[in-house]
Amino acid sequence: MSTKRWSGEVTAHSNALDLDQGVFALKDPTAIAQSLKRSADRSKRRRASSPFRSAMSMLTFYVNRAGDNLTAERRRTLEAAKDELRRLYGRRPHGR
Repeated sequence: MSTKRWSGEVTAHSNALDLDQGVFALKDPTAIAQSLKRSADRSKRRRASSPFRSAMSMLTFYVNRAGDNLTAERRRTLEAAKDELRRLYGRRPHGR
C-alpha cells in the first residue's frame, strides 16, 4: 500500500464500519447519511460507543483526508450529509 493512499485504504477497509460501496461518491446528502447510519447501526465492530459517533467519525475522516481535493460543491454536499446524519439520529444541528 502506498503511503500516499493510506486514507483510501482505511475508508475502503475500515475495521470500524462496513461501508456501502461508493457511499462518498453519492450526490444526495440524505442518501450518504442514510447509508452511513445503516452501516453504523449494523456494525458490531465500531470503535466509538454510539453508532452516531462512528458514522460521523467516518464522514469527518473522509472530508478531512480529501482536503483541498474537494470542490466547493462536493464539500457542501458532504457537510449537508453531516447535518442530515445529525437529524437522522435526533441530534441538534451543528452550531445551533
